[in-house]
Amino acid sequence: MCKAPATQIRSQAVDVSEFDFDLPPERIAQDPPMVRGGSRLLVLHRDSGYVEHAMFARLGDYLRAGDLLVLNNTKVFPARLLGHRVPSGGTVECLLLRERPKPEAQSPKWEWEALVHPGQKLKPGARMLFEGSGIQVHGEIVFRHFYGRRVVRLWTDASVDLMDAIERIGHVPLPPYIRREDRPADRERYQTVYARERGSVAAPTAGLHFTPALLDELTALGVGRAEVTLHVGYGTFKPVRSSRVEDHVVDPETFGVPPEAAAALTRARRESRRIVAVGTTTVRVLESLAVNADGRIGAQSGETGLYVRPGHAFRLVDGLVTNFHLPRSSLLVLVAAFAGREPVLAAYREAIAHGYRFYSYGDAMLIL
Repeated sequence: MCKAPATQIRSQAVDVSEFDFDLPPERIAQDPPMVRGGSRLLVLHRDSGYVEHAMFARLGDYLRAGDLLVLNNTKVFPARLLGHRVPSGGTVECLLLRERPKPEAQSPKWEWEALVHPGQKLKPGARMLFEGSGIQVHGEIVFRHFYGRRVVRLWTDASVDLMDAIERIGHVPLPPYIRREDRPADRERYQTVYARERGSVAAPTAGLHFTPALLDELTALGVGRAEVTLHVGYGTFKPVRSSRVEDHVVDPETFGVPPEAAAALTRARRESRRIVAVGTTTVRVLESLAVNADGRIGAQSGETGLYVRPGHAFRLVDGLVTNFHLPRSSLLVLVAAFAGREPVLAAYREAIAHGYRFYSYGDAMLIL
């Protein structure tokens, strides 16, 4: 494992208020479209600022043979555990954020960084129980952090593997702006069709629009495909609390680029073919990669804390498929760094005027 190299950022003070916009609450999508892939697509041309309106199913009209589409194949796991305190019986909620190394090599107990509610009542040593389908997962608070964060220790009594138990009794960790409880259908819809590597607490939502049929159609058009992995943490929803964009810190996330993806990226770059990232998570992976003096990109893995903001010199990404993001968020800052703040905010205003749906279950943008 290695730390990803930071890309050089030119010093540029930017106020967070410059990334604000007004969004009517009814534009925040609470459910996915009735049919996967039935989303709308706003196309923003970086060279002119020109905006087109289309359907996501027509994505192939804007890509060309030789383009390399790069997908994040992380898989969301049901990281939200609902249970009760022991012995009081009071309700407790635990959102698993990040797995920690086992305290002992052979221990059946795992430690996680988590958000726990009610945080103030759960001090180190407090016990919890989560159960369902005949399975019990035990929990104990180990350490307290700020903002409700805790280190929790989890284990099961039976021979059931802990992660299998969590898969069976856990709930889909829908974003906080989706103001409803998760449903069984969310297990499939809040997941890309190419999700393989378990480890995310939030979906790489730009990928939710793709269907197997659309991926096959793009392949037939000559659009290449590569898969990388970045496990999305809860930090993706962390607000920018500082007044200056550059003072914000992005939480580190684990990534991996296998040899076949690295080779595909190297070929595309050497042949001057467009690399189109699907999602801001994929952008963070690609822009974190080390590129050798001869232009070769090797297989890499580790953690990246790269914060893409205005002044970032993009080295690999030529196009971006993305959803519409929260105001004053690091994700909106990333998109603006790629396409320009004014063109992006103008496109957002047009999307609002045309009734686009926003955020995780909303519509999509293509920036070329």
